Amino acid sequence: MRIEQIYTGCLAQGAYYIESEGEVAIIDPLREVKPYLEEAARQGHRIKYILETHFHADFVSGHVDLAQKTGAKIVYGPGAKTSYEIYEARDGEELLLGKLRIQVLHTPGHTLESTTFLLKDENGKDHAIFTGDTLFIGDVGRPDLAQKSDLSQEDLAAMLYDSLHHKIMPLADEVLVYPAHGAGSACGKNMSKETFDTLGHQKQTNYALKAKTKEEFIQKVTEGILPPPQYFAKNVMMNKQGYDSIDVVMQRGTMALSVADFEEIANQEMALVLDTRAPQTFAKGFIPNSIFIGLEGSFAPWVGALIPDLQQAILIVADPGREEEVVMRLARVGYDNALGFLQGGFEAWQQAGKEVDTILSISAESLAQKLAAGQVPHLLDARKPTEFEAEHAEAAINFPLDYINERMAELDRAEAYHLHCAGGYRSMIMASILKARGFEKVVDIDGGFKAMQETDIPRTAFVCPTTQNLV
Repeated sequence: MRIEQIYTGCLAQGAYYIESEGEVAIIDPLREVKPYLEEAARQGHRIKYILETHFHADFVSGHVDLAQKTGAKIVYGPGAKTSYEIYEARDGEELLLGKLRIQVLHTPGHTLESTTFLLKDENGKDHAIFTGDTLFIGDVGRPDLAQKSDLSQEDLAAMLYDSLHHKIMPLADEVLVYPAHGAGSACGKNMSKETFDTLGHQKQTNYALKAKTKEEFIQKVTEGILPPPQYFAKNVMMNKQGYDSIDVVMQRGTMALSVADFEEIANQEMALVLDTRAPQTFAKGFIPNSIFIGLEGSFAPWVGALIPDLQQAILIVADPGREEEVVMRLARVGYDNALGFLQGGFEAWQQAGKEVDTILSISAESLAQKLAAGQVPHLLDARKPTEFEAEHAEAAINFPLDYINERMAELDRAEAYHLHCAGGYRSMIMASILKARGFEKVVDIDGGFKAMQETDIPRTAFVCPTTQNLV
């Protein structure tokens, strides 16, 4: 028996490769199926099953492509309806994999079709559960993503309680828990950085599993849930209905474009120019109206949160050699319409004598001096409300990057805005968006709040309103 967790940090997502006697089951595969195919070929294994714990909202699964390339059977739990062929397994049914058995446990609550797969070893002993978004390490799945007109999040939370207490918690303490996500995913609110654990330890430490009553459980798991990113519902539909082959998406997106062709396509297709370099590199020079979302941060989730249309035509500016990575990471969250990249990167644009824009970036020490002199009318903190409430500059107003599209009307293009986040990544994204929308007096604080803490800027740690008028 072999279990391999294939963890992708950008999405905080875990896929799984399970093998016995040359037969393989892949659980919750990412969009790029090449690594699974290469591993199976290298080991002489045959991929027999593609097991999906539910219709994922935060990424596009690779199940359709993988099935087409291998002939493997796509397996969902009860209630899953798709536009492509699947095997809808029954609750309690066992699937044979070499000398192993995989039992299907229908565990609705996060979504109605959510399923946990219980792996039994060669002796028939319960070994591990692959819980998808039903049970995380330190948390449980949010119950607000599968609401219907007749089901509230409280109804789904009640289902989740029953699933956990009737299907999962009765299992032995030594059973391993392998979830679909860890810390950093928007699918939960209190996930651990650990990517697996024993069920017994989770019974002792997971706040949701320690709830004494169903009512307490519902209250705990529904309080403090932030609205889901706008792309979640769209990814669910792609996972239900299917999508273009990843081979087609990659071929289209990795087309090298000259400066002239890049500019022509940008104008003809109304394409968004996406710059994926480092924050301070971007600040020193970029194509006017381009948007910065750097590869070195949570690239795919921020793309999904900030670009409303999955069909948006995208042109890529990247460090040379990283263009294919950009296209793949876009495809992971359903942005399949990348039309190519600028050959030679931003330097080629400069060498062609094209117009260049910049963003003023100052140190935290310079900000401290300007605040003391009364020269900063608006200091915007781009962090999440919980980060802001923990500690923030007294002069700051919380303006989370997550909601910039909804709150843009609160800003005045004639005013100057100083922006910061925790370390400089999110504030540079915000600065680029504001610049593209005509806000010329934008100043980024290099190093963000971490650098500000090393200065004498007055700080406080109480909850402040987040809806002040900024005009």
